[in-house]
Amino acid sequence: MSDTTFTLNTGAKIPAVGLGTWQSDPGQVKAAVAHAIKSGYRHIDCAYCYGNEDEVGQGIKEGLEAAGLKRSDIFITTKLWCTYHTRVEQNLDMSLKSLGLDYVDLYLMHWPVAMNPDGNHEKFPKKPDGSRDLVLERKPVDTYKDMEKLLQTGKVKAIGVSNFSKPFLEQLLPNVSVVPAANQIENHPLLPQQEIVDFCKEKGIIVEAYSPLGSTGSPLMKKEAVTKIADEAGASAGTILLSYHVARGIVALPKSVTPSRIEENLKIVKLSSEQLAALDKVHESGIQRLVYPEFGINFGFPDKNHGVAHSAAGAA
Repeated sequence: MSDTTFTLNTGAKIPAVGLGTWQSDPGQVKAAVAHAIKSGYRHIDCAYCYGNEDEVGQGIKEGLEAAGLKRSDIFITTKLWCTYHTRVEQNLDMSLKSLGLDYVDLYLMHWPVAMNPDGNHEKFPKKPDGSRDLVLERKPVDTYKDMEKLLQTGKVKAIGVSNFSKPFLEQLLPNVSVVPAANQIENHPLLPQQEIVDFCKEKGIIVEAYSPLGSTGSPLMKKEAVTKIADEAGASAGTILLSYHVARGIVALPKSVTPSRIEENLKIVKLSSEQLAALDKVHESGIQRLVYPEFGINFGFPDKNHGVAHSAAGAA
């Protein structure tokens, strides 16, 4: 079982493996979260946008009680959604109420773009032409400054970002008082995003990997380099991929609602430098980003260099 932790720039410890809850269906996620905590997980990753925080909260309560743990024994993250960029504390309060918590350990800006808070849908407003109803005048730096104020409320222990490219981080950092504690991005051997990982390491920002095994239907588990190392280590392909992240100092957030797989995902093995090097080369056959909502704007990722100009601070 992995009891590895990394240290945030706040001094707090963050468990290296956490349970992701994206795409975990209502009716399943409560049991998954409770089972994870009972199985040894001490880190749960949530988001308002996922629409399942009521059940996640029930699972946390059940898991803590069954394991004889206190709230302070686990690390919980949630995220600010795009339609609430001008109502930061309100969205946090909504998540806290659903989760049944007084505070979260980490609060992230889910995507660096604001959407219309008065649009035709609470989470995914669209314009008449079907495109996302964005508010590009509202810069991520303005939203982040509102997040900084939350640190004084006791409702968040740390703040950070998600889906920030290196250019967006470079624009944000000179304009804020608190360096983000984390940047949660899609990360796996088909999308190592080393330029972001290296920049975050230099600035003391922990990288968290969502979709660390690839996403639904990903070919990653069947890549020859992955299966070969799995055979050598006598471990599953999933274990190898999660161990790859932990070896790089990256927090891995695998999602599952299957009890056996939830347990399996905590089994981290030590990989040799040769094995890590082989995994580092997987993307050479072609970068593959598996999660990219159609916001229609350019977030500064080298593999997605298209869309409407946007920036984290100042003029677009």
